[in-house]
Amino acid sequence: MIDFQTIIDQITAEVTQEKDKGAVASYIPELGKISANKFGIYLIDDQGNGYGAGDSQEQFSIQSISKVLSLTMAFSHLGSDLWKRVGVEPSGDPFNHLSLLEMENGIPRNPLINAGAIVVCDVLVSLLKDPKKEFLAYVQKMANDSTIAYDPKVAASEKATGFRNYAAANLLKSYGNIKNDVDTVLDFYFHNCAIRMSCKQLANTFYIFMNRGKCLQNHEYLNLNQVKRVNAIMLSCGFYDEAGEFGFRVGLPGKSGVGGGIAALLPNNFCVASWSPGLNKKGNSKLGMLALEKLTTQTALSIF
Repeated sequence: MIDFQTIIDQITAEVTQEKDKGAVASYIPELGKISANKFGIYLIDDQGNGYGAGDSQEQFSIQSISKVLSLTMAFSHLGSDLWKRVGVEPSGDPFNHLSLLEMENGIPRNPLINAGAIVVCDVLVSLLKDPKKEFLAYVQKMANDSTIAYDPKVAASEKATGFRNYAAANLLKSYGNIKNDVDTVLDFYFHNCAIRMSCKQLANTFYIFMNRGKCLQNHEYLNLNQVKRVNAIMLSCGFYDEAGEFGFRVGLPGKSGVGGGIAALLPNNFCVASWSPGLNKKGNSKLGMLALEKLTTQTALSIF
């Protein structure tokens, strides 16, 4: 039996000694206030046992990690019809690039880049009576944690600086792939990105992707066919134009956010979340990627 606690304690001690911790995402002012010295990691195994180290109980803005959760909600409602409006291919571009949208007639390459996530949010705005309230309740139930909430300061900070997202949404609207009011859709999108969680809460939330679509309380969120597809999208698209590098180094499906979080999983084995606000040049957590590479190397557990 693997001693996960000893391994993540050792990894935490090693990565926090790294001199180059990356750069905090200062282009969203509220995120720029967070110290690059923060580091947390939390792992939950297939039996529901949890192992934490560092700042694993401190909440942070999960940012684009929430795109997997909105995708899950939309997919559970629409099924395969969702793929008529968003693709499943890696973009090969940074998360906020717009060039492919015009080339591909307003169909985003995948749901984990900004444009794709905005389309998913538009789908949910059409489906839900109170999107922000209902989506948050969906996430809280998935995590079995009613304390998970939006950070209004981060949402406001994103809205004030999200010019590329406004550009993407209006371009999508021009192709007919946004059905609702652009400001309404983006308000929902910015709030999704502003959800706050700790590593422990994030690992508990992503447990369904490790556990064949069922949360810790055994409630089914996705069927096996759907969870297979979401995990595949995370593997190929979860780290933008560094997805190949993450697959090469870590070997797990996962998703990053510019708040410094990463959620990753090995189906039927474990789910892990890390947090280190310093980012590399691709916008992914520098120490988080290093920590997860060490985890899969030392445990010899990956999908490969």
